[in-house]
Amino acid sequence: MRIEKIALNGFRNYEWDTAEFAPGTNVISGQNAQGKTNLLEAVYMLSCGRSFRTRFDRELVGFGYSEAQILADVYSHDRAQTIDMRMRPGMTKRILVNGVKKTGAELAETVNVVLFCPDDLNLIKEGAAVRRRLMDNAISQIRPRYGEILSQFNRLYEHKTRILKDWREKPSLLDTLDEFSDGMCRASAQLIRYRASFAARLNEAAPPIQREFSGEGEELSLAYKTVSTVRDVYAQAREIYYDICEHQEAHRQAELESGQCLTGAHKDDLEIEINGRPARSFASQGQTRTAALSLKLAEREIFLAETGEYPILLLDDVLSELDSKRQEFVLNRIGGGQTLITCCEDAEISSRTGGRVLFVEKGRIR
Repeated sequence: MRIEKIALNGFRNYEWDTAEFAPGTNVISGQNAQGKTNLLEAVYMLSCGRSFRTRFDRELVGFGYSEAQILADVYSHDRAQTIDMRMRPGMTKRILVNGVKKTGAELAETVNVVLFCPDDLNLIKEGAAVRRRLMDNAISQIRPRYGEILSQFNRLYEHKTRILKDWREKPSLLDTLDEFSDGMCRASAQLIRYRASFAARLNEAAPPIQREFSGEGEELSLAYKTVSTVRDVYAQAREIYYDICEHQEAHRQAELESGQCLTGAHKDDLEIEINGRPARSFASQGQTRTAALSLKLAEREIFLAETGEYPILLLDDVLSELDSKRQEFVLNRIGGGQTLITCCEDAEISSRTGGRVLFVEKGRIR
């Protein structure tokens, strides 16, 4: 799986430019604020139809442009394919794959990516939302149906939150509260099954990488956690649904008093331990960075096992945040698939990878 060529028209700071990528390692070099991350952002969008930096398509359209376009030639599943994505402010994004209209979720059937950016170095220490996002982004590509359920859940969550905040001023809103609660319970039951399965696979793939990374000195373990009434996260969705309903019933009054949704998959977490101790509380900075890298590299291995192809690995200015030992470990493990690495102009990474180098300056690629 690889991106062979990409053209950007009116996307971020790119007026019109193209880039061709090698099948292996590609280093995207240049000074800050020139467009390196914008290029990676465009590649990322080819896998899911959305940005990893903003929720709003209008922010992707360059100043003075009415439309942004990403056009890419890709090779995946043993054939050449073309993706054409166009965004206009206030209009629904148009996505074509080989001339056939697709949704953002359906793009995962063509391109898969694993992104590692500086924020991901805080995967271990930050709140549960960051680790849920790790699971959501990965599972949505492996199982497109998951993305649809997640979108449905998020809509229900937003509606229910508004009811809980406004019901005192508009008591009639409570007439629909139970309906939204039930919808969230049903969607949560399905999300929990997907997440539990993915977490189990991650717990198989990541610990060996962590052991190798740390010289056999660190044992990594992961455990998926959801609402307390769920007895078996691997049970059928119907059984999980009944368990969540029990939690919902017990917390209904507390939700009304607090104005917050207290039951649902938005409370999930991926608990991480290193050598038997909670990493979020006890791990050193070096240990947390190693664990974060292990999780991302494990995600890449899961994609390979699932699809038979390595996903495209995007490393956005992350190697400069690592010491030389961790840099070498990452660079030694990225073979076998296509990798795009951004780095500053004076970085030594380009000379150490032996890959193709593209230089970006003011939205121009050479």
